[in-house]
Amino acid sequence: MKAFLGIDVGSVTTKVVLIDDAGTVLWHSYGKTQGQPIRALQSAFAALRRDMGDTEIQGVGTTGSGRKLADYVVGADVVKNEITAHALSAIHLIPNVRTIVEIGGQDSKLILIRNRVVTDFSMNTVCAAGTGSFLEHQAVRLGISIEELGNHALAASSPARVAGRCTVFAESDMIHKQQMGHNLEDIVAGLCDALVRNYLNNLARGKDISAPVIFQGGVAANPGIKAAFERELGQEFIVPVYYPIMGAIGAALIARTTKKTRFRGWQVAEQQLSTSSFYCPDCPNSCGVIEINNRNGVIARWGDSCGKWGILGG
Repeated sequence: MKAFLGIDVGSVTTKVVLIDDAGTVLWHSYGKTQGQPIRALQSAFAALRRDMGDTEIQGVGTTGSGRKLADYVVGADVVKNEITAHALSAIHLIPNVRTIVEIGGQDSKLILIRNRVVTDFSMNTVCAAGTGSFLEHQAVRLGISIEELGNHALAASSPARVAGRCTVFAESDMIHKQQMGHNLEDIVAGLCDALVRNYLNNLARGKDISAPVIFQGGVAANPGIKAAFERELGQEFIVPVYYPIMGAIGAALIARTTKKTRFRGWQVAEQQLSTSSFYCPDCPNSCGVIEINNRNGVIARWGDSCGKWGILGG
């Protein structure tokens, strides 16, 4: 079997997808990065080789905040930003999509599409309010699982008014509401409403959010957030089947243009790799340079502005 590989390495989760030439998902994995992206990648590749080891990989695409790391580890043919990857996967699944709301582990995105072309986008990478990691933290603090959080919100009768401008204010206000005697369901629903307001105020101000709207990213699993968006905007949010791995699907779709792949092979799962870093002292930029090392030494570097350290031995 011939197929194309898409990899999305994020700060919280690592996604790997295998598609055929028509874009049909053949295999996928979704796991925690846990601060160790190389180990997360190798774990996914071990599972992929076990399940699909007879597959001929014809192209590899990477995306996400760790896309350069994944490129050097796996041998990618295309390395694309998250906006491009998420837009392509959404258009592939729903050709007439006009708006993409994507909320992941530690960032959020809004992408506007007209006639299958990205016309505008915005990202929030500074404030974690509304992202998956913040919601998971609040679920733990409230003593419920992240999977239960959304259903608690749907059971609310009178959502509390929770401040959502930042994670610190939101958590403090939730604690205050608990002390005042608001029930759990109303507090969780208030949190969902607050985080949706935060998203719309930060990313969507002045932008035309028109249907069809696709809701993707890990937070799309939360029915409370989905319902809050729909109440606030008065329109349906479509959650695709592969909502948590859309970036990886987009990377795989881009890889279909590959003529000759650089894929390093299934031995990726066994490579003895590690990362290190240093700050270059040679100019005021003080660039942070990342290195990938194997048993024989440094095999790749990136992060410098001038390109000096990108050349091994330089």
